[in-house]
Amino acid sequence: MRRIILALVFTFVGSQKYDVEPGFSNGKTYIYSYEGLILHGLHNRGLAKAGLRLTCKVEIGGLSQNYHILKIRSPQLEEYNGIWPRDPFTRSSKLTQTIASCLTQLFKFEYNTGWVGNIYAPENTPVMCINLVRGILNLLQITIKKSQNVYDLQEAGIGGICHTRYIIQEDRKSNRVTVSKTKDLNNCQDKVVKNIGMAYIRPCATCPQKEKIIKGTAAFTYKMKYTDAGALITQAMSQQVYQISPFNEPVGVAVMEARQELTLNDIRSSEASTPEIQLQNYGSLRYHFAKELLQMPIHLIKMTNPESRIVEILQQLIQHNQQEFNKEAPAKFLELIQLCRVMTPKNLESLWKQFANKPQYRQWLLSAICAAGTTETFMFLTQKIRNENISYLESALTIALAFHLSKADDHSLQTVADLVTSFRIQRVPMLRKLAYLAYGSMVNRYCSVSSSCPNKILQPLHDVAAAATSKNHEDDMVLALKAIGNAGEPASIKHILKFLPIFSPAAKAFPVRIYIDAVLALRKIARKNPAKVQEILLQIFVDQSLAPTVRMMACVVIFETKPDLPLVTTMANALLKESNLQVASFTYSHMKALTISRIPQLYNLSAACNIAIKLLSPKLDRLSYRYSKVIHVGGYYLEHRAGAIGRVYLMNSPSSMLPSVIMMKLRGYYANTATDFVEVALQSQGLTDLVRKQNIPFAEYDTYKKLKALGKMLLGWKELPPENPLVSVYIKVFGHELTFADVNKELIQQTVRALTESSDRHMSMKKMINQIQGGIAGQWTLPILAGEVRHIIPTCVGLPLELSLYSTGLIHAAANVDVKLSPSLSGNFKPLQLFETSVQLRADINPSIYTHTVAMMGINTQYFQSGLEFHAKFHANIPLKFDARINMNDKSLKFETIPCHQETELMIARTTVYAISRNVEEITSEKRSLVLPEEAASDVSDQHFKSQEKTLRNSAMTQRTASDIMSEKYSFGSEEEFHQRAGGSSHARVFCSKLPSLGCQTCLKLQLQDAAFLRDTYLHRLVGQHEVKLVLKPVRTDAVIDKIQLEIQAGSRAASKIIQLVSPESEKDDDSTPDDMVQIKLKKILGIESVFKAANRSAHQHLKKQSTNKDKTKIAEIRTDPAAKDQSSSSSSSSSSSSSSSSVGDKYRNKDTKDKTWQPEGSSSPDSSKSRRCSSSEEDHPGNKEQQGKRDKPVRSCSSSSSDSQYSKQQADPEIYQYRFRSAHREQLLQDPRKKVPSISSSSSSSSSSSSSSESSDEGSYRANAQLKFLGDSKPPVLAVILRAIRKDRKLAGFQLVLYTDLHSTRPRVQIFVSNFTKSSRWKVCAEASIVNSYKAAAYLKWGEDCQDYRIAGKVVTGQFADYPATQIKLEWPKVPSRVKIAAKWFYTVVPGVAYMLGLSQREQNNPSRQATVVVTLTSPRTCDAVLKLPGLTIYDRAISLPLPVPLDPHISTSALQYPAWNFFTKIPSSVIENLKGHCSVSQNTITTFNEVEFNYSMPANCYHVLAQDCSPELKFLVMMKKAEESTDLKAINIKLASHEIDMYPSNGLIQLMINGVQTQAENLPYTSNSDAYLLISSEKEGLSVKAPEYGIDKLYYDGHTLKIQVSFWMAGKTCGICGKYDGESKQKYQMPSGYVAKDAVSFAHSWILSEEPCAGACKLQRTLIKIEKPVGFEKVASKCYSVEPILRCVKGCSATRTAPVFVGFHCVPADSTASFDEEQIRLDQKSEDLENTADAHTMCSCKQLQCTAWHYISQG
Repeated sequence: MRRIILALVFTFVGSQKYDVEPGFSNGKTYIYSYEGLILHGLHNRGLAKAGLRLTCKVEIGGLSQNYHILKIRSPQLEEYNGIWPRDPFTRSSKLTQTIASCLTQLFKFEYNTGWVGNIYAPENTPVMCINLVRGILNLLQITIKKSQNVYDLQEAGIGGICHTRYIIQEDRKSNRVTVSKTKDLNNCQDKVVKNIGMAYIRPCATCPQKEKIIKGTAAFTYKMKYTDAGALITQAMSQQVYQISPFNEPVGVAVMEARQELTLNDIRSSEASTPEIQLQNYGSLRYHFAKELLQMPIHLIKMTNPESRIVEILQQLIQHNQQEFNKEAPAKFLELIQLCRVMTPKNLESLWKQFANKPQYRQWLLSAICAAGTTETFMFLTQKIRNENISYLESALTIALAFHLSKADDHSLQTVADLVTSFRIQRVPMLRKLAYLAYGSMVNRYCSVSSSCPNKILQPLHDVAAAATSKNHEDDMVLALKAIGNAGEPASIKHILKFLPIFSPAAKAFPVRIYIDAVLALRKIARKNPAKVQEILLQIFVDQSLAPTVRMMACVVIFETKPDLPLVTTMANALLKESNLQVASFTYSHMKALTISRIPQLYNLSAACNIAIKLLSPKLDRLSYRYSKVIHVGGYYLEHRAGAIGRVYLMNSPSSMLPSVIMMKLRGYYANTATDFVEVALQSQGLTDLVRKQNIPFAEYDTYKKLKALGKMLLGWKELPPENPLVSVYIKVFGHELTFADVNKELIQQTVRALTESSDRHMSMKKMINQIQGGIAGQWTLPILAGEVRHIIPTCVGLPLELSLYSTGLIHAAANVDVKLSPSLSGNFKPLQLFETSVQLRADINPSIYTHTVAMMGINTQYFQSGLEFHAKFHANIPLKFDARINMNDKSLKFETIPCHQETELMIARTTVYAISRNVEEITSEKRSLVLPEEAASDVSDQHFKSQEKTLRNSAMTQRTASDIMSEKYSFGSEEEFHQRAGGSSHARVFCSKLPSLGCQTCLKLQLQDAAFLRDTYLHRLVGQHEVKLVLKPVRTDAVIDKIQLEIQAGSRAASKIIQLVSPESEKDDDSTPDDMVQIKLKKILGIESVFKAANRSAHQHLKKQSTNKDKTKIAEIRTDPAAKDQSSSSSSSSSSSSSSSSVGDKYRNKDTKDKTWQPEGSSSPDSSKSRRCSSSEEDHPGNKEQQGKRDKPVRSCSSSSSDSQYSKQQADPEIYQYRFRSAHREQLLQDPRKKVPSISSSSSSSSSSSSSSESSDEGSYRANAQLKFLGDSKPPVLAVILRAIRKDRKLAGFQLVLYTDLHSTRPRVQIFVSNFTKSSRWKVCAEASIVNSYKAAAYLKWGEDCQDYRIAGKVVTGQFADYPATQIKLEWPKVPSRVKIAAKWFYTVVPGVAYMLGLSQREQNNPSRQATVVVTLTSPRTCDAVLKLPGLTIYDRAISLPLPVPLDPHISTSALQYPAWNFFTKIPSSVIENLKGHCSVSQNTITTFNEVEFNYSMPANCYHVLAQDCSPELKFLVMMKKAEESTDLKAINIKLASHEIDMYPSNGLIQLMINGVQTQAENLPYTSNSDAYLLISSEKEGLSVKAPEYGIDKLYYDGHTLKIQVSFWMAGKTCGICGKYDGESKQKYQMPSGYVAKDAVSFAHSWILSEEPCAGACKLQRTLIKIEKPVGFEKVASKCYSVEPILRCVKGCSATRTAPVFVGFHCVPADSTASFDEEQIRLDQKSEDLENTADAHTMCSCKQLQCTAWHYISQG
């Protein structure tokens, strides 16, 4: 029993758990040594770092069980700035004294069971010191769970409440315990963070946390021993790491490392006494932000006496800028901003009074106050605006900048609300716009941090909207909606709905632009309440009664809300029933653009669109750019979590060929956040009316009145509403609309009058011109704070870690311009007279721009700063000092300037990364070290580089040349580049371009040094020093240059300017005419006589050799039998490229297996089926020998049509790139060798000639006939440009350019010659472009000595490719400079990637070197195939959509394009333009509308049909047609134009013409009108034509059988009739006068018949609503049904002799309904269409029982 009891006792004692909760005993003082360290830098040895270290003694004594005293003894603060860990810490005694003054005070804190409570300190203790104490006490924060040794929880600390994991390890033998805890600083329930300047940056809530660029963790280790009072902490250590990866690279990171160590040194038995001083509660352990929010992290400023410091900085800025540009000005400007942020209103007013009357000081001060953004500065600015102390321009800039940057609080919002109603703002429309938009932005920033927004701050915006609605004031409606859109609050939804017609009947009278602005106002609201906005916008999107532009804008906003799959599918389903192609095309292209998105924020939306788009027809993707589109440009780099996407929304209007809305938006993505950088939109309406004559009084003509009357006879017809020409532009920055402007017809007319009328009527214009004549002198400076972004988080030490970005810009210009006019303008002049005067300018202008961007990572407090700084500086300076003479009448310009006398920096860009340390006690002794010191790069052995270079050189011996293999083209350009990239050492290069004749040279200097040799990441490449400098330097010459002169002369005097350059020489007398002498002089001046001699000599030799080869070919053909000839031809034409090539990305297959014209490059002719061709790449391509080094054996290409099944399959289903292009010229010669094109000699003699020989013969002919003729022999130059240096020794030096043109001959040509007319130079540039014949255009560029060194040639040839008409563009470069070759190498490395991104197919092929070919073949009027062949690579694609339809039949044969009937180069441009116009035709019973809809229709006899009519409010024309009385197969037409009524009809086999009832004989034609608009009637072919372009009819042709109407493009959407609306909407092809879409062509055509009085006219048909006579059971109820639309019926007293079935919609009501339907009503308005049935429409009537005396005609009015 004793043993059992003893065992139980031991078991109980062994299982007993000690109290692990730490604590401090009363009556004892615990003395600890404390060390806190922070370091910033890259995690690589040998690089500079910056940091701080705080060491001290910490005494903790217990006051009671929960309250303890903390004293800090002997604090020492040390700075670190140098190479870690080589360099030592540096003590800062002054800074230590400053910090010690607050740290050595008495602190009290609550502490119980390991938890730190409130902290107490003396009043006015700096917050930074309290935060340092929080960092020490944070080490004591422990959460112990007695029942667990491993556990997770959310624990509070200095950085907030974050996820924490504990591990407790006990050592019972030594009575000690070790506690380890780790904190995940990325997973915090309530994290302490401060963001400044990020109001416009939207984070991605759904993106994974692991993808953040800032990642942090902290690890704590506690060693404790058990005491009677509990566990005592003997040592506490912490290590915190923040890793910042700006490019999201795993190893490309900057690191902030913080360490703490608290070690128990001694325990004293002394009770802590209650402090005598009053202590203030400063809160819990949670970090509090101090004055570091006011202190910018990029400089350290003492905030004492800021007013005097501002005066000092302003004086420095002004003094330096007067002398020269001050490069430190951006940094000084940031100091000004920081000082203004601590200024009181009284101090600001004092400064203003001091500098208000000094313009230069005033501009700097006002800009700094605007950028300060505090409540005090904002109040100061609003007061100045209200009191009109600043000008209109200053007020506009202040509102646009300061209001969007200022802090939004209750006080500032109330101030702006009062300001917008002030007299100063209300009387200036532009200021009123800016103020309301800025107020909306402030409301948005104020409400973005709260869940609800007070109604009182939204009320001013709602009041403006209500007042605008009640007064029907359009401009105020627009302003209110845009301001509400800037605010973006859900409480405004009900006010926005009042502007949308489907929610408010009163809004139906509003213009379309109001609906658009109302939809756009919902964009920001959708961020807070997406479901409600989606519900509203979906109703707008599916409502087909709304304007297409409004519905498309709703589509844009819906997709911005990131809808889910059901909503996207609903939109796609709506498109299946969509009748408007503009909406369908826009939505489809938008969905397609979203399907390819790789942005994480759009993953779900992209997937939804990818599914929904499969429901739609791919035909929507093939619509032309006449239909609305969304263009997606940009990219997103997933590995770096960064990218930029630009979208262009093109919303076309049926009433215009131009887009009615163009909206461009650029959005940036970085680190799973999104920012809308800029958005610009252009809305237009009625612009096409501005391109035509406007002063024609259409309303006064008879046609206008007649069309008004006839319109009443068309059931339900209404003229289109008027469209006032308007252009509206707005600009948004960071998602907030800054301003908008409207340009209407009145403004345009005012501008025109100001330019054309006397200046006395426009005093502002006169004042401006007089100021210009008086000269312009002064300096202008505009400093801008371009960006301020700050992210601040606490560290475990108690100091704030800040990541910030600052960017400032400075635009400076100094100008002194003197202007003289000859003859001088009189007192009452017209501004347009300026174009008739000679202007002489003497100018000294020095514009410059400077930007300074600083990114900082480190510690920022009001006492010290430590961290890394990235500086990027850019400075562009272009000093201009010149004299200029401009004479518009003589078409001349003369420009003179001084030469280069000293080196001038035109542009310099520099980036540097420093490790910095600053403290407020030693401001002038800032410590700054390069992160990559000079010795770091030299640590890498040069021998290592040499060995790599040697290896690279040896390996290159076995590789192919760069012109023959693409793999080397993908490599870097040179060994030097590879050497530098591998080593990462300092790299300096200088590229200079000299112009010795002008005494100057331009040099580009590059100096690069980075840390890529440590790790090849973007961050390491950024670290170091990079400098790019563009310098203009003088060049030593043998004579002094006084000035440089540029002279430009156009027109007939161009030749005289060139001749003046001839040095006077004695000339022999001869019989030459003056013109001959001019030509001789010109050739001599240009130095091209030798050029043409050399070219003629080479061309003569080429032709002679070609002629010899031609004779030999003929002899060989005589001696060779046909079979052998065919076999030889086949063998010579085969190639090994197709069989040896490997597919890279084949994408498309040609389905046409019956194509007879395909001849792949490796194929044989049909007659050589038994032959076999085997060739190796080495034999066929001698230049490709290096390719063999990469293969085991030579690659051979063998093909046999009898045995190679793979070849047969390839031949049956070829790829597009395997076809061969056949030129039209060659095909024409093959068809008829005797037929030759004029001025073209061909060397092709038979069909067996190869394509290459044909091309070479063409080239030879071209050289012989085109290139060798100097246009100056027959044409004077049209332009001369002379750039020369005026030297002391009077010798000529410089360049001249001469342009010759011959555009009106059968072979248009252009020649350009550039020559260096320095006596010793023979350098020249020769260029020519010409259209050789109908099928070919060619151009060349040659340069060098006498244009013989280098050459690039190109040609454009038309022909056939895969049996389709095609165009081939070929570029050859036989010899080019090495720099061009290097650029070509780089281009080859880019092309494959770009092609892949564009979805193009690729294939490696051994294409000819030094040659690029593009073949574009037209497969339909709207699609084409394309093949691009580069050396070593072929890129191809099929079915590429064309922006405009090409009016050419894809199946047209080459023989149909005969010269000179069809000239490709002259006809295609004009044909495309003509094709944009509307064309309608009637031939027999076939009608083709303006929208290219074709249908058959047999007209009822004797009734006029409205074929085409102007339905705009102007009612300019009407074209009617009916069957002719002479024959039912012929037509008669009636045209009404202005005061003319034109009848054309057949009679006795001839076309008769009547004008206003008077017969006009053919011999009296052409007929022209004497009215205000042009009208021409003339004979053409077998009929008559009418041309009235100012009425909208470009041409009308009529011959009795056929009628063709062509209307102007500005008539788009304004026509009506059987020819349609000319709006491209083929789905609404049968639109009746009432707007109802007929169900068939017959009903549609019947609706456009003009009824007549039965007894007065020949047409006996009228429209009548009909009733279904037989009983109808609708919805299981007996019903009576009436037609929704009336149909044709004979008038009363007439009977139908012929009918036509038509489909009609019926509305049904119960049979016992008492509702009566008036059979005379036009339409059953607002009635549903319940069923569809067939009815018989009458088309011919017999009127034997018609009683005219009893007839009472009832108007259908």
